[in-house]
Amino acid sequence: MLEKHEPKGLYFEDYEIGKEYVTQNRTVTESDVARFAGLSGDFNPLHTDDEFGKTTIFGTRIAHGALGLIMSQGLLHLMNFGDGTVIRTVEMTVKYPAPLRIGATVRAIVIPEEKLPGTEPGTGIVKQKVLLVTQDDTVTMESHQTVLVRTRG
Repeated sequence: MLEKHEPKGLYFEDYEIGKEYVTQNRTVTESDVARFAGLSGDFNPLHTDDEFGKTTIFGTRIAHGALGLIMSQGLLHLMNFGDGTVIRTVEMTVKYPAPLRIGATVRAIVIPEEKLPGTEPGTGIVKQKVLLVTQDDTVTMESHQTVLVRTRG
């Protein structure tokens, strides 16, 4: 018999506007970039060719911007941020203010900005900023996300 999944994530009522929720760190590896290229089909030489990377303004290959977005979501999952409580992402915008370098150690920071009642019973809307930040506090990805979240009631 399967056990019932008990949510571990934040409910709508738990989100604190302006509070920074910070994940653990993780390092962007060569393997991450290679696997993401294979999964996405994005073999742009900026990400996969050392010699080409040397000719760019970055002087080296860089990781895919979308890899940074996905890593931020994975880091949030590791801290059970939305486990069983986030119903779905309603909207998302993403900016990449700085390159994500292979070898960088990153963490995600979530900052709830607004809470609104949901249109369906037992739901609420949370608008939040999600940042992917390197060990030297460089923001490599900034996302504004609207998520539909379960309420306790």
